[in-house]
Amino acid sequence: MPDAPADRLRQYATDALKGRFVGRDEVIDLIALAVVAGEHLFLYGPPGTAKSLLVREFAGAVRCRYFEYLLTRFSEPNELFGPVDLARLREGTVATVTTGMLPEAEFAFLDELFNANSAILNNLLTVLNERVYRRGAETHRLPLLSVFAASNHLPEDDALQALFDRFLLRCKVDALPAAQLPGLLAAGWAIERDGRHRSDNPNAPTADDLRDLARRTKAVDLAAVLEPYADAVTKVRDLGVALSDRRAVKVLKLVAASAVMCGRTAANPSDLWVLRYVWDRAEQIGPLGTLVSGVLERAADADRPHARARRPESVDAEALAGELEAADRELATGLKLVELARLRERVQAVSDRASWVADSAARSHLLGRSAKLLEKLG
Repeated sequence: MPDAPADRLRQYATDALKGRFVGRDEVIDLIALAVVAGEHLFLYGPPGTAKSLLVREFAGAVRCRYFEYLLTRFSEPNELFGPVDLARLREGTVATVTTGMLPEAEFAFLDELFNANSAILNNLLTVLNERVYRRGAETHRLPLLSVFAASNHLPEDDALQALFDRFLLRCKVDALPAAQLPGLLAAGWAIERDGRHRSDNPNAPTADDLRDLARRTKAVDLAAVLEPYADAVTKVRDLGVALSDRRAVKVLKLVAASAVMCGRTAANPSDLWVLRYVWDRAEQIGPLGTLVSGVLERAADADRPHARARRPESVDAEALAGELEAADRELATGLKLVELARLRERVQAVSDRASWVADSAARSHLLGRSAKLLEKLG
């Protein structure tokens, strides 16, 4: 039976959920990384891709208090933070009834984040930054571990960009490919049939265990990664990613959390896999993934790497070339917008896998071809 909190988190939460959710290993690993680092995760993608369900089930697996809300343009602060206590108001005291609301949650999921209006925005910024909610003379210090949010679009105006900036991790969640549909249907029906799962295993990790893991990140030795990390940050910025000095320092929390989750007290270059998830715009996702794969290739012999840092067992360059040829032919037939979007996702997936091709000439050729195709697809 695992004793260390990291081992129990893996057994009872991440591994258990990966066994129930088809094709969502990446999101599950990122949820775990976020809570161990004490940071926030933004999930970008269409409705119906199990984003809220994954967070909800993870909260149940680690026995945490959970709050979830769908934001609209008309949402009011009371709907998230709780109404005014009318009985106390009659006595002349402004107090908030926070029972079952975000101020008492350890996990929170906010769907359609960028519908947040100005009445909610300032409160959310304080919650995300400081884990504090203020109303009048009241100050609530929150037990919040992480906030998870989702939207099918990215922010455009500056006020919402400030909110987006508070989410250090960003992950694109797409619909699963057709090949995974049978497995998805079987797993989805099992979840639908059995309902929400909440762990009653006394060995399952708790919110306090997650806080213990977060404290351990502060003791991680980062000496071995500072130089390669600084070099990687420069290259990430060269791609046009707005990775400020403040955010670059905060990403080191993710690096340390990766080490803790692998049972290490020192970070190594394999922990730089977290840089895949610092993008600002959707078009940066592919190039950033390719860049980070190159960084990780030089860390292939690192001690106890995180699963997200490991090279895929086999990448067939010829098969990838065939997929690109098929995509090129399909593009020439004239496609509708929805079909073009799906084709772009397929080509991007090929590009991501191509970055792991061992032969440098074949890798460069495949990446060049996929880049040209993606340019055509817009």
